[in-house]
Amino acid sequence: MRNYLKNIFAIKNNEFVIVAWSFLYFFSLLAAYYILRPVRDAMAIVGGVQNIPWLFTGTFLIMLLVSPLFSLIASRYPRKIFLPWVYYFFILNILFFFLAFTYSKSNHIWIARIFFIWISVFNLFVVSVFWSFMADIYNKDQSRRLFGLISAGGSIGAIIGPIITSSIVVFIDFKNLLPISAVLILLAVYCIYQLKKTTSKQKYNYSENHIRSEQPIGGTSFDGIRLMLKMPYFRMISGSMVLSSFLGVTIYMYMAELVNQNYSNTNEHTQIFAIIDILTNALSLISQLFFVRYSIKKLGVGVTLTILPIVSTIGFILLSINPIFIILAIFQILRRSIGFGFSKPTSDILYTVVSRNARYKTKNFIETAVFRGGDLIATWIIKILNLGLSSISLICIPVALIGVILTLLIGAQYNKFYKKLSRKTNG
Repeated sequence: MRNYLKNIFAIKNNEFVIVAWSFLYFFSLLAAYYILRPVRDAMAIVGGVQNIPWLFTGTFLIMLLVSPLFSLIASRYPRKIFLPWVYYFFILNILFFFLAFTYSKSNHIWIARIFFIWISVFNLFVVSVFWSFMADIYNKDQSRRLFGLISAGGSIGAIIGPIITSSIVVFIDFKNLLPISAVLILLAVYCIYQLKKTTSKQKYNYSENHIRSEQPIGGTSFDGIRLMLKMPYFRMISGSMVLSSFLGVTIYMYMAELVNQNYSNTNEHTQIFAIIDILTNALSLISQLFFVRYSIKKLGVGVTLTILPIVSTIGFILLSINPIFIILAIFQILRRSIGFGFSKPTSDILYTVVSRNARYKTKNFIETAVFRGGDLIATWIIKILNLGLSSISLICIPVALIGVILTLLIGAQYNKFYKKLSRKTNG
């Protein structure tokens, strides 16, 4: 088995244990999230599809408040302290929502709206923190070999999670899914402790700022914003994030409207969104296990990042010609699977060539506040324009083409940083 894994996934002997814990960590995290994600999508419908722009507005405002707070914590406390407590905080949140849904005597509309905003914040923060943590463990060369495999652990969890939801939600009610998710996050915390324990015991080729560091990251709570505005590299990544978010939200809003029209209650809505997640994440898993590493190796980071906007361009061309539900559903599944299978592990590599301060703070700010800012812009543009799916698709085509150009520029900048860091390491 070890020889098989070495040949297929390019794992070295001293990397097996650490990769296994990283794999299980991401599995637990995304299984927990994807048990709840279909519930979140159903909650958007409970509050009224027409109110989705307000939900994204609330999410963005919360992100603006929470992101500097996270940077402040990262500045003052070592990672071995603050990482587990990030997850403990979210576990308490999940249990609060479980009690709120269970014992609320009135309707769930406001609880549903708050839950939608919370789960959107939860997802971006815990996943962003995970990849920052991984960038602390693996150096730049290991990240190119192993991030695809580690991402596959998340994709397996992202398949198991919605399978659990779609199989039992109509029998146990959606609120009883929340404690299951909380237990899985506890397992993720256990993996964090095991990763720190394992890396402290064995000889391991750490990244430049590995997790055994006892020192806080330092800096200020606004370093993430400052570095994003200062460096063209981060500005380009942010721009690409906003464009991709615009395209994704466009599909999401029209999909929510069609699901609401065709299915009658919250549990059925949850089940449909869970099935879509299963198909999406199954394709993502295949990409992460067998294709992304070779794409990065043969085509490079920049070209691999262009796959998503190229497919987006083709998909919106098809929707502009024939805007029917089946094309929209297939396009959503395909686009999201490419995003998780190719774009996410590749974009996380972008941060392995920057400082530890940027790795935690700027990455976190871009993947939370900037990402949700893109969501906010998209939802209000779509609401104000009030166009049909065919017409809005014509607007999305040039947006996707700009995304192709921008990802190529990001790849070129990454290569410069990579070569500079390699010369510094070797010299």
